[in-house]
Amino acid sequence: MRRRLRGRGGFAGSAVSSDRWKVALQSRVVPGDSYRTAVAVQALLASLTESPGEAAILLDVDGTLAPIVARPELASVPEETRAELKRLVARYALVACISGRTGEDAARVVGVAGAVYVGVHGLELAPEAERWRGPLREFAESVDWPVEDKGLAIVFHYRQAEDEKAALAVLRGVAQRATALGLQAQFGRKVLEVRPPVAADKGTAVRTLLEQRGLRRALYAGDDTTDLDAFRGLDALDVAVRIAVASAEGPPALREAADLVVESPAQLVELLRRL
Repeated sequence: MRRRLRGRGGFAGSAVSSDRWKVALQSRVVPGDSYRTAVAVQALLASLTESPGEAAILLDVDGTLAPIVARPELASVPEETRAELKRLVARYALVACISGRTGEDAARVVGVAGAVYVGVHGLELAPEAERWRGPLREFAESVDWPVEDKGLAIVFHYRQAEDEKAALAVLRGVAQRATALGLQAQFGRKVLEVRPPVAADKGTAVRTLLEQRGLRRALYAGDDTTDLDAFRGLDALDVAVRIAVASAEGPPALREAADLVVESPAQLVELLRRL
């Protein structure tokens, strides 16, 4: 029987209720709850751990593996997380990091050889995005705001703004201008990203990576709006486990779509140890 997890939890075609599988992994719980949580989580992960050579572990970087910091260039993956990733690379058919950073920068931050790195939310796998580098650069130069140039996308941060409400109002105007020029604009965790009007995202990246390797089982963990695309990218698989790394800044829809919810990158490491 094909075992596929629905986006809201539960095996498709089974009588198991979604509430049984919608588990919040807590780092501090009473002993009885700890046992029940461990049993539920392990049951959910069993379809991956029993055949790691046929499964993929797919992960976002910032806010998922690396804690969010005020300046993106200062982000780093903790050594204990890096150690778990090295173990997973040796055990699973594929370990990939799909990031909003460039693939090169994601590889620098994560620092694990053997993992696959895909950058700019999957745009690096879309050749048609290349012709938009010039228009994006021109748009960035027209905006009176510090910009992070990723080549295939530009990002305006407002995490360090003295008045976040005022900053958000300004960037909403920037988003409207970008849209009027045919570009795509999307807000995330204290950022506005402007990108080409190309049908490529973390969902298309997930599907491409899995199809290239003939894999039908995968886990994806992420913390932000663009990770919802990756969640949807797992829909056609035989086994799909979606993990939300929740935060006050993250979209509520991510938690709702997840099979497992953890409250921080540190808690995600605890879950990775079960794989």
